[in-house]
Amino acid sequence: MSLGPVMLDIDGLALSPADRDLLREPAVGGVILFTRNYESAEQVADLVAEIRALRSPPLLIAVDHEGGRVQRFREGFTAIPPMRRIGREYDRDADAGLEAASAAGWMIGSELRAIGIDLSFAPCLDLDWGVSEIIGNRAFHSKPEIVTELASAFCRGLRRAGMAAVGKHFPGHGAVLLDSHLKLPVDRREYGLVLDDMRPYERLIGSSHLAGVMLAHIVYEQMDAMPAGFSEYWIQRELRSRLGFGGAVFCDDLSMKATRDYGSMAKRARLALDAGCDMILVCNDRDAAHHAVDALNDYSNPLSLVRLARLHGTGHPLRETLLASEEWQSINEKFAHWSDRPELHLDA
Repeated sequence: MSLGPVMLDIDGLALSPADRDLLREPAVGGVILFTRNYESAEQVADLVAEIRALRSPPLLIAVDHEGGRVQRFREGFTAIPPMRRIGREYDRDADAGLEAASAAGWMIGSELRAIGIDLSFAPCLDLDWGVSEIIGNRAFHSKPEIVTELASAFCRGLRRAGMAAVGKHFPGHGAVLLDSHLKLPVDRREYGLVLDDMRPYERLIGSSHLAGVMLAHIVYEQMDAMPAGFSEYWIQRELRSRLGFGGAVFCDDLSMKATRDYGSMAKRARLALDAGCDMILVCNDRDAAHHAVDALNDYSNPLSLVRLARLHGTGHPLRETLLASEEWQSINEKFAHWSDRPELHLDA
């Protein structure tokens, strides 16, 4: 059975019979884990193995684990600093900043691969325009050339750990005030200004650092009336044609309130896929997940299957061996010294 176009979530620490039935549906292609699915490294490794055993090829297993306040697994995992902290290190010493970015990517990738997770939706490539609270310190920097350098180092670290990079939120979330989890933001800037947000993508795509890209639930009204995740303009014309991106395109969670005015979950799912997305996320709403799956059980896109297959992680280090390594101990100690603890315990 091939991978379907829907990535969804589960409720608990282990699979329920209802979870198993749903994850075997043809339209399902992946699972995204949250903090509620984590009790310990051993428990979540068992959960991941249970998910993998359901299908062949196995479902993609993902998590938002980018550092700072967006790090789903805490106890037993290295506290990764916010990317802004790495950007400030770069301002102080460029070489030290690049080393920290690479170390963060390697640590995230290594710790997640050690429990069998395929990918983290990272890095965040949004520019820090000083406007968006939901992005805020998740951004490396305000300057696109510095974001590009740091994100490239981060991606190299991920790759060395056996994990593909998925950049977000294309074409850029940093210049709007509203949180797309709650409302649909509208970016009124002209195309020339939005180009700055896309420069990190342009460079990272050109250097083959990105295997996936996640779209923003934002309307860029000067270019298209549709949110980017439903927009052929942004996916086909900008991302695929102008930037030459050949990897997997993800639509951000369709349960976010930014998408509510675009019809039923089945209709939203079709809008995203018809616009050019390879995989959609439907999270924290089991009824909506069922509606999306039921509507897409006959859906097939051979190109999407190839793109998604490239996202499976490679290598699977023993966790005990990883934690005993000099590299892990050195990076863990370094980040423990300069992590901003209040930020690290805010989840978003």
